[in-house]
Amino acid sequence: MSVANLCHRLQSQVSARTAAGFAEVLRRLGAPLQVAVAGRIKSGKSTLVNALIGRRVAPTDIGECTRLVTRFQYGTVDRVEIVFTDGRKQVLPFAADGMIPAELGVDIEQVSHIEAYLTNAVLQGMTVIDTPGLGSLDAASVSRTEQLLGAAKHAKDDDGSDELDDTSRNAVAGAEAVLYVVTQGVRADDQQALAAFTAATASREAGPVNAIAVLNKADTIAPESVEGSGGDVWKAATLLAEKQASTLKPRVADVLPVIGLIAESAESGSFTSADAEALRQLADLDDDVLQTMLISADIFTTWECDVPSGTRLRLLEKLDLFGVSHAVEALRKEPEITAGSLRRALLDASGLEAVRQRLSVVFAARADGIKAAAALASVTALAHASGDPAERQRVHDAIEVLLAKPEAHQLRLLEALTLVASGAVDMPEDLSEEVLRVGSNADIGAQLGKPGAPRPELAAHALERAGWWRSFASFGATPAQSRVAHVVHRAYFLIWQQVREA
Repeated sequence: MSVANLCHRLQSQVSARTAAGFAEVLRRLGAPLQVAVAGRIKSGKSTLVNALIGRRVAPTDIGECTRLVTRFQYGTVDRVEIVFTDGRKQVLPFAADGMIPAELGVDIEQVSHIEAYLTNAVLQGMTVIDTPGLGSLDAASVSRTEQLLGAAKHAKDDDGSDELDDTSRNAVAGAEAVLYVVTQGVRADDQQALAAFTAATASREAGPVNAIAVLNKADTIAPESVEGSGGDVWKAATLLAEKQASTLKPRVADVLPVIGLIAESAESGSFTSADAEALRQLADLDDDVLQTMLISADIFTTWECDVPSGTRLRLLEKLDLFGVSHAVEALRKEPEITAGSLRRALLDASGLEAVRQRLSVVFAARADGIKAAAALASVTALAHASGDPAERQRVHDAIEVLLAKPEAHQLRLLEALTLVASGAVDMPEDLSEEVLRVGSNADIGAQLGKPGAPRPELAAHALERAGWWRSFASFGATPAQSRVAHVVHRAYFLIWQQVREA
C-alpha cells in the first residue's frame, strides 16, 4: 500500500518519537477496520453489536461491563482480557451463557477497557467497539471512552518515559468508522453528540465516508405519530429515519431503521425450535383473543391460555410484541413453515440485512481507503506535533508526492468529500449533493446517480460530468471550490475509463 510505503520510507528521516508514531500507523493499516458503535444510553447499542457479530456476547443488562469500552476482535481462541490503566491484563473465560461476565470481580476504576477475542468470521474483516452510552454516563465511563478512542496505549522508551506525547497518541488512536445508534426519541443535539464522540476518532470527524446511523427499536414507533405511514409500523420507521437523516447529514451517509432485539435473537441462535412451537400454538388462537393479548406486554403475559405465561415472557424478551405478531402472521400464512424459515422471516423483518449491506458499501468496500485516509491524517498530525519545521516540511512534501499519483486519487476524493461535508469548502447545495454521491458510494451506478443503467449510458454521463466539473473549476469557482472541482473531474474521468474498458 502506498501509505504504508510512505511511512516505511520516512521512519529513518524523522525523530524517534515521530517514527514510533509511524510504527503504530503501520500496525493499524494492517489491522481490520475498527468500527465504533456509539449512541445515547439505553439506545440498544450492545444488542445491535450482538446482532452484527451473530452471537450474544455483549451484556445488555446494567452491570460493570456496560460502563466499559469493549473491543470485539478476531482471535483463534475465545477469551476475554481485562486491560488495566497501568497496562496489566487479566484473562477471563466467557460466562456460562457465552457472554462477557456482567460483573468482572475487579475494581473497574482501574480498568481501561475490555478486549474480547472471538473465532468469528465477521470479525476477520472488522473490529467492533462497543461503547458506553452518551448522555447519562458517570465521569469515569466518559474518561475511559475518551482514553481508548482518543488516546490509545503507547510504547515506552528504555528509560520508562513516554515515547509519544498526548498529541501523538491522539493522532494514532481511535476507531476509523462509526455506527451511530439513535431511537425515535432523537434529540436535537444528536448531531453535536456524534461530533463530540468522533472528535478524536483517527484524527478525523465522522462524515458520509466513515459513518452511518441506525434508527433502533423501530417497532416501538407509533405509526399514528408519523404522517404518511398509513398505520404501518415499518413505514413509519422508514419515514422517521429519513427525517433523522436530514438532521444528522452530512455527518452520516444514511439512517436506516432496525429492530435490534429481533435481529439479535434471530442471528445469535437464541430463537429456538421451542420458541417456534410456542408461536405456532399462539397462531391457533382465535384472532380476537390474540389481538387483545397483543395490546400490551402485561395482557400478553397474564392472559389465560394454553401457552404457559413463562413461555410467553420468554417470547417477549426475545421478540417483543411486534416480533410475536409478525411471527404469528407468518405462521398463519404458511402453517407448515419450519423453525429455520420462521427465524429467517424474523431476521428479514428486523431490517438487519439492509444495515449490513450499507455497512458493506460504506465501510467494507472502501476499508482500505478509509484506513489510508485516517493514516494520512495521523501522519500529518504526528509531523505537526514534532515541533521540527524541517521534519514537518519533509513529511508534507512526501504526502503531496503520494497524492499526485493516480492510484492515490481515492484519497484525494475522500479528502474533498470531507471538506465539503464538514462545510470547510462551501458549495451550492446541488453540487454538494453530487460530491457526496460520487464520494460516498462504491458502486459506479450509485456514484453516477444512475443505478442499473446500461454501460454506454454510464460512460456518456461520466464523460459529460467530467467536462462540466473541469469547466466549473476553471470558470466561476472560488479557489477552494476549484480544488474540489478538479478532484471530482478526475473522479468522473477515471469512472469513464473504468466503464469503457470493462
